[in-house]
Amino acid sequence: MKPNSPSERLYNGIIKENPTLVLILGMCPTLAVTTSAINGAGMGLTTTAVLMFSNLIISLLRDFIPDRVRIPGYIVIIASLVTIVQFALQAYLPSLNDALGVYIPLIVVNCIILGRAEAYANKNAAMASFFDGIGMGLGFTLSLTILGAVRELLGAGSIFGFTVLPESIYTPATIFILAPGAFFVLSWLVAIRNRLNNRKPKEERKELPEGCGDCSTCGQPCGASKSFFDTSVDTKEAAPAGETAPKKDV
Repeated sequence: MKPNSPSERLYNGIIKENPTLVLILGMCPTLAVTTSAINGAGMGLTTTAVLMFSNLIISLLRDFIPDRVRIPGYIVIIASLVTIVQFALQAYLPSLNDALGVYIPLIVVNCIILGRAEAYANKNAAMASFFDGIGMGLGFTLSLTILGAVRELLGAGSIFGFTVLPESIYTPATIFILAPGAFFVLSWLVAIRNRLNNRKPKEERKELPEGCGDCSTCGQPCGASKSFFDTSVDTKEAAPAGETAPKKDV
């Protein structure tokens, strides 16, 4: 994939730099609103709408916004978009608006949106920034939806409001729809993502060079300090030709 191409931006936001599972950003709405899959999806899509249009507008105006006031400028643009989205939710999806509550206005200071505006939209072309916003938004939406679905399934026996595990065969664990359950499920998802990302085919694995065995206290490349720990290795420096090595004081 070409750098900054639409496919590369989508892959980057959904997989490579997923804002929730990789960058660990936007934890406030992630942990607070994902008591159900529908709430997670609603929060994710709302943030996606703001993210892609804020990236587009900031990229188009990046040469006109003075550097000294760029953060306030970003906030004005983002706040305007959040207000429009909130009015749309109040008009067409009032139940979702009530469920998300104060977390819709808080999108204004969401670190994902401000971070992409500063790190990407302020430095790249409009179309690439637009797709960067879509990719990051879809990655955020996917993570919140999965997190909400797992919590809803374990905590209520349902997904998107439809009963999957009736009480006759499963007793819901209420803790998963409470605050501690959000931390439990998020840690599981991050661990699964890291396990899948770190898995490599056997033929790609390389044997590590033999070294001291304690990388946490070694500031040199593996194997460089082996002689320090192995007393059988002569650590004396070779003396120049015609000279004898200096003797150590006893």
